[in-house]
Amino acid sequence: MTAPLSYIKEFDFLMKRFGIDIDGTVTCPTSLIPYINKEYQLNITLDDLTEYELTECLKVDKDSFYKWFVKNEPIMYAESPLAEGAKPVLSKWVHEHELFFISARSQTLFDVTTTWFHTHEIQYHHIELVGSHDKVGTAKKYKIDLFFEDKHDNAVDISEELNIPVILFDTPYNRKPSPESVIRVHSWKEAEHWVDNWIKMEDEIKKDA
Repeated sequence: MTAPLSYIKEFDFLMKRFGIDIDGTVTCPTSLIPYINKEYQLNITLDDLTEYELTECLKVDKDSFYKWFVKNEPIMYAESPLAEGAKPVLSKWVHEHELFFISARSQTLFDVTTTWFHTHEIQYHHIELVGSHDKVGTAKKYKIDLFFEDKHDNAVDISEELNIPVILFDTPYNRKPSPESVIRVHSWKEAEHWVDNWIKMEDEIKKDA
């Protein structure tokens, strides 16, 4: 089983602290769809989810959907598949940087969340369940250098308020205009490539300083 790794940032000036969202970023963005289809007798796909707020896409009662969602969160999160390509990249980065997984999930889901990480053998330095979509304060608290998100307004807020780059994983529900500091990618491999180039640029800047 994996366990939190020790903080080691101070020993390597090239090491960065990554803030990484979980749902729709590390987990596959289609994770909830089978459960929604079964509950509401639908046949939707990811392409049908053009808004992050699911009830705006599904045209279902918000209160009843929320109650159903909260009741089923533990099993949906426990069974969420990994996003394609996430594991090899994260397994590489955990030895080169600090991985802080920062999620809007409730603190009551901490055991479910850590068990999922252990099951999928994803190592981490820290997991923070914020309990809301406002992650700016948490990212600031932990001095995050680079964030990874799938929620458009989260990505924009974190980038603009903390003046850091944010990797936004492309999905139908986040295709809105973004500032240059929000970098849209279509895969974890593409994210890895961007990060490699960014680290090289940071290294060049430090050498020239």
